Amino acid sequence: MSGKRTDYISWDEYFMGVAHLAGLRSKDPNTRVGACIVSEDNKILSMGYNGFPRGCEDEDFPWEREGEELETKYPYVTHGELNAILNYRGGSLEGTKLYVSLFPCNECAKAIIQAGIRTVVFDSDKYEGTPMNRASKRMFDAAGVTYLPYSRSGREIRIML
Repeated sequence: MSGKRTDYISWDEYFMGVAHLAGLRSKDPNTRVGACIVSEDNKILSMGYNGFPRGCEDEDFPWEREGEELETKYPYVTHGELNAILNYRGGSLEGTKLYVSLFPCNECAKAIIQAGIRTVVFDSDKYEGTPMNRASKRMFDAAGVTYLPYSRSGREIRIML
């Protein structure tokens, strides 16, 4: 049988799938974000998802989105991108690529730039146009970080759990 096989997923499908799978570990009832950092030769270096820092138990901190600031999740949650950066124990992330299910906020954009990540592939940009989103893009542009929307192939990929 000659001819090229086409029944396998692309690298982008694989790594974005890993990012989404990592996001399923999040206990956030509203927004589950996963991230996957990949080397230039397509090796997974680290993963992360949004959640509270180590030692901060889920039952002891709020998941609410509205209310008094200290009674919401925002001052406490570590985003998936930052967790992926912090989880990496191998040295430099210079020149790597980040796959993330949601476009990075301005705080994560700073960490991505400082870590040396050169490309961000994102699935959703649901906060497009907000001040934080515009700040992220402005910093990425200034620092030379490429950001690309994930291009879906149209193929349905299902993970049976």
